Amino acid sequence: MKVTIQQTQLAHGLSLVSRAVATRSTLPVLANVLLATDEGRLRLSATNLELGISCWVPAQIAEEGSITVPARTLADMVGVLPAEAIALSLKPGSSATLALRCGGSNAEIRGIPADEFPPMPSSDGAQRIAFRAEDLKTMIQQVVFAASTDENRPVLQGVLISLEGNQVTFAATDGFRISVRKLAMEQPLPGLASIIVPARALSELARVLSDGEQEVTMSVPEGRGQVIFRQREVELVSQLIEGNFPDYKVIIPRSAKTHVVLSTAAFAKACRQAEIIAREGNNVVRLNITPRPDGPGLVEVSAQSEQTGLSQVTLDANIEGPGLLIAFNVRFLREALEAIKTPSFALEMNANNAPVTIRPIGDDTFVHVLMPMHLG
Repeated sequence: MKVTIQQTQLAHGLSLVSRAVATRSTLPVLANVLLATDEGRLRLSATNLELGISCWVPAQIAEEGSITVPARTLADMVGVLPAEAIALSLKPGSSATLALRCGGSNAEIRGIPADEFPPMPSSDGAQRIAFRAEDLKTMIQQVVFAASTDENRPVLQGVLISLEGNQVTFAATDGFRISVRKLAMEQPLPGLASIIVPARALSELARVLSDGEQEVTMSVPEGRGQVIFRQREVELVSQLIEGNFPDYKVIIPRSAKTHVVLSTAAFAKACRQAEIIAREGNNVVRLNITPRPDGPGLVEVSAQSEQTGLSQVTLDANIEGPGLLIAFNVRFLREALEAIKTPSFALEMNANNAPVTIRPIGDDTFVHVLMPMHLG
């Protein structure tokens, strides 16, 4: 293998794939990154057998070849080299040592032959669904935070992706909250009912995708239990989660007695202030919702902790229905607000111990349901 590549290009590619490198594994090759020539470009790949990421970077190929080297060692070495062209080659007489030359710097990194690296799956022959990169990233960001981190409930560690007609739906829940985002597609979707994709894999996908109008395809090769996302220069492969996702639709309230419309920015700021106090205690924020017949209603956002102190913010709001005193986990409330892209939103409530619906005003593609906390 003889390849010449710009230091900035190689460093960027390594940063994209490094998150898929196995940190603890009995297979030493999983701590490595694969460098392989591929149709006039250099392909970098890393996998922990559950998640795999590949990216293709521009390079001048003088001789085809491949090798795997420790990902951290290579990334650290490339990071200290000058922003110039790097010559990569296999050390003469060795199939497992990578030589690097950049300006006046020379280095050698011992690796493992490429044939010991697990093969990366291909999406050839599988039906594809195409997204705009910006749409897909937004959908991921609006649901992935609601997935569970409890390893004893693996199904809830994933995001349910459902296809029906020309609509795709992403949904996640940890048992205390539900986040649902829908997207209407221009073309009817293939007959894939639903899959559960690990939330971590989708978070990594949102990190590596380019912004804007570029197309991203999703494919599910039949019988392999995997999903493959592909953008022009990046590919992510993830194992699917087996199991039955809970029927979240029955939890979403169909009506509400109290309807409150608030400024997204103002309420988010009040929640951040309350969280400073609440995070040292039980993470509780209280909303005292008070309608007024002669003008805008009031919502008092408060948190109190014996260790830290007190926070109170009063906001104007449009309130329909009876007043209510209700409590939430302030972090859950803040994360839901960060997923809202509109200037105002609605809180829809029935009682202080019943699920509460959070909806952006003017956007019916996103809904979040949050369970209140016990008012002690």
